[in-house]
Amino acid sequence: RRREPVPARAVPYRQGVRVFLALPLLALASASVVVGALLADLLGGPGVSLTEGRELISTMGGVVPFFVSMLIAGPLAEEPGWRGTAYPRLLASMSRVRAGVLLGAVWAVWHLPLFFIEGTVQAELGLFSWSGLMFSLSVVPVALLTGYAYERAGVVASVAVHLGFNATMAVLTVESPVTQALVLAVQLVLAATLLGTSREGRGAGRPDRPVRVEATPVPARTN
Repeated sequence: RRREPVPARAVPYRQGVRVFLALPLLALASASVVVGALLADLLGGPGVSLTEGRELISTMGGVVPFFVSMLIAGPLAEEPGWRGTAYPRLLASMSRVRAGVLLGAVWAVWHLPLFFIEGTVQAELGLFSWSGLMFSLSVVPVALLTGYAYERAGVVASVAVHLGFNATMAVLTVESPVTQALVLAVQLVLAATLLGTSREGRGAGRPDRPVRVEATPVPARTN
């Protein structure tokens, strides 16, 4: 609309077969929450239970309405902005780790008003509580993972990772700060592994240094 050029580090919307990477990335995001919850259970924390998750799905009208609401409320509404717009522009001047951490910090602040809106998950956690703190901190590894997904297959993949995280957290009713902390730790390890063992996406990282061109002296014109 502004007739501005697309950032060099933006991932094209049409990625062909790479779009199918969204499904395993969604499963990976969901698995990170499950592993963290199981670790909490093994270490004597809150047990893993699907009881409240089933009640939530039933209250929302079934599995399909549940996933549609989860898709619209966060991932579909946010990812075109965070990853599709801001992320590739940040990569023009910083590494993807710094870009992810910066976006995660801004994203955490962006969520703060939800702590004051009755009926939201954040309001139930409480801003000045360990659960509220863990929620705010968990946004950073999620930002790193969604950024990685965006580099692999664009906004579709980042939406999938965001959806996998949100939906699994809701189904497992992850509210205990112990469980949240272990999920955060698992996701940090996962993000570090993925980012550390893969090349940065097309054009990711700092821009190329300008090439130094030696000026060729122009011979003086003689009469």
